[in-house]
Amino acid sequence: MADNDLASPLISSAPSDHPHLILTVQDDTDTDHNNHNGNHGSNSTHHHFRNPYAFLGSDGFTVPGSTTADPFRNHTLEIRGLYEWLKIGICLPIALARLVLFGASLLIGFVATKLALQGWKDKKNPMPKWRCRIMWITRVCTRCILFSFGYHWIRRKGKPAPREIAPIVVSNHVSFIEPIFYFYELFPTIVASESHDSLPMVGTIIRAMQVIYVNRFSASSRKHAVSEIKRKASSDRFPRVLLFPEGTTTNGRFLISFELGAFIPGFPIQPVTVRYPHVHFDQSWGHISLAKLMFRMFTQFHNFMEVEYLPVVSPLDNKKESAVCFSERTCHAMATSLNVVQTSHSYGDLMLLMKATQSKSKLERPASYMVEMATVKSLLHISSMEAVDFLDKFLSMNPDPRGHVNYSGFLRVLRLKACTFSEEIFAFIDVEKSGSITFKQVLQHPQAVSVSVFFSVCVCVCV
Repeated sequence: MADNDLASPLISSAPSDHPHLILTVQDDTDTDHNNHNGNHGSNSTHHHFRNPYAFLGSDGFTVPGSTTADPFRNHTLEIRGLYEWLKIGICLPIALARLVLFGASLLIGFVATKLALQGWKDKKNPMPKWRCRIMWITRVCTRCILFSFGYHWIRRKGKPAPREIAPIVVSNHVSFIEPIFYFYELFPTIVASESHDSLPMVGTIIRAMQVIYVNRFSASSRKHAVSEIKRKASSDRFPRVLLFPEGTTTNGRFLISFELGAFIPGFPIQPVTVRYPHVHFDQSWGHISLAKLMFRMFTQFHNFMEVEYLPVVSPLDNKKESAVCFSERTCHAMATSLNVVQTSHSYGDLMLLMKATQSKSKLERPASYMVEMATVKSLLHISSMEAVDFLDKFLSMNPDPRGHVNYSGFLRVLRLKACTFSEEIFAFIDVEKSGSITFKQVLQHPQAVSVSVFFSVCVCVCV
C-alpha cells in the first residue's frame, strides 16, 4: 500500500478533458435573523435571489391559477330548512318499509345469483342461457331495490343500440345507483375495482356479470383489463361491456377526465348520460358517507333520475385515430348532452381531497389541494400516489388555514440549514413572491419529477 498522508485523497480522480460542474453553496451567516424565524416573505420582496436550478437549464416556471371547480362536492351535506326536517319526519315510517324491501330484495337476489352460479366453473366463456334466465330474478330484485330508494319511475330518452353495433357502453358516474340500474336494464359485463369483489352479497352479484376486475394502480392489471375488454367486446356471445371512464363518482355538475380503457380496443361506443334532477337533496355520492346518502334517499318522497342514450360514437374510418382523440370526442358528446363543464380532475384529485380532509391542520378549503391530476400526470409524469406523498410531506410543514407554508416550516420539515441556497430554493418555488408556498407550486415545480428527487436534492445541498 502506498504511503499517503492525511491530506492525500483516498481515490484519485481520472484525468478528463471535460469541464467539471462546481456548485457553490454560500452559508449566509449574516442573513437577517427574521428570515430564519419565518418572516422570509417580508424581506424576500426586497432581495433578488438567483435561480438555483440554472445549471440544469431551468429558467423558472409558472403555476396555473387555482380553479374553483369541485367535482366531488355534495351540495346538500347538511339537512337544512323546515321542509326537509318535516319531510324526514313524515317519511321515517316509509323509510322503514323501504329498508325492509331493500333487504328482502337483496337477499332474494343473492340467493338467485348463488343458484345461477352453482357449479359453473368455465367462467372464461359466456354464461349459459339457462343460468341467465335465473339471473332475471336478480334483475327484477334490483328494480325493487331502485324502487326502495325512491326511484319509482325513471325517465329514459333514446334506446340502447344493438349489441352488434355498439358492444361497449360508457356512462358518467354520479352515484351507486347507476350500476344497479344498468344491471337491471342491460345486464352487461362491467369493469370494476378489485375491492368490489369482497363486498358482502354485492360481490357475488357482480361476479355473475362476468366482471372484469382492474387495479388502477397496477400497469399489468390495467393492460390485462384492456385485453379482456377487447376479447369480450369482439364476441357477440358476451353481453355488452359497461365502463365508467371517469373512474370514480362525481357530483354530476362536471365531467372529469376519462381513462382510456374503453377506447383503446377501438370498438364503436354508445355513450349514456345520467342526471338526478333535484331541489332539496343532492343524490351524488361525492364526499359523503354511504350510510348518510342511503338514509337521505330512504327519507325522500321520490327521487328523480333521467337516463339518455346518445348516438353511437365510432372510431374515424378515414384516419387512424388515437384512443385519446376517441375519448375526447366521446367526452365532448356527453358533456354537451349534460350541459356541464369538462375538467382535468381524476381519481387522483379525490385521493388528494381525502388526504387534505383527514389532515390535522385546520384547512379552510381542502378542495384547494386538488390540482387536476390528469394534466399534472400528462405534463410532469407524476403519478397519483407520488402526488399524495408530496401532499403528506407538504401537510407536515404545518400550512396555515389558506394552505400556505412559510420559510421556517419549509426548513423544519426538510431539515435544511438556513442558508442562501435554501432561500433561493424557497424563492424559486414561490412564484408569486408572497413569502409563502402552496402545494400546487411544490407539485408543479419543474425539478419535482418525483418525491425522492425533489426532497433529496433539497436536503443534500445544505446539510
